Amino acid sequence: MTDEASTPETEVLSLLPTRLRAARRDKGLSLDAVAKLSGVSRSMVSQIERGESSPTIATLWNLTRALQVDFAGLLEGVDEPAGIEVLRNANVPLIANAGQGCSIRILSPPEEVGRHEVYDIRFQDSGILDSAPHKRGAREHLTVISGNVRIKAGDKVEMLGPGDTARYPVDQPHTISAEAGPAQVFLVVQDA
Repeated sequence: MTDEASTPETEVLSLLPTRLRAARRDKGLSLDAVAKLSGVSRSMVSQIERGESSPTIATLWNLTRALQVDFAGLLEGVDEPAGIEVLRNANVPLIANAGQGCSIRILSPPEEVGRHEVYDIRFQDSGILDSAPHKRGAREHLTVISGNVRIKAGDKVEMLGPGDTARYPVDQPHTISAEAGPAQVFLVVQDA
């Protein structure tokens, strides 16, 4: 019988259950509350905390946002691999429970949650992403890849077309919507 060598991935998986449970308890949240905040089912949260299920990146992303914890902090002591990290198109995590008529692909690494988040958002015709305010000082940097979008941040509104870029504060309610057809945008959220 041979022992499986410890890798950064296996170390991460062994740390996550305990650290996620501790983060939830530190916030004084029940499993039900975390499920509601994250969009992850109560049973899945429980299975992850018991180490019976390994979360996808999107699930982990939703949990760390709901618990308002820094992903990197959950993994302290784990060395990151050197070299080029590749996330293949088929493996890009999606956020499924935000917006209407849009899909949000997470391009940034999980440890950047709350600091520097990068998204590829694809809107169907009339699709909309309506967001609550982020923390004070947060900003979004949006570039239109295709189609036309309307951005509303607070009481300011701008229309953008392909190649246009807008930067705006998001410590207020804000909305991105597709106008007159489908659209795709590249979005960077700074200090979320």
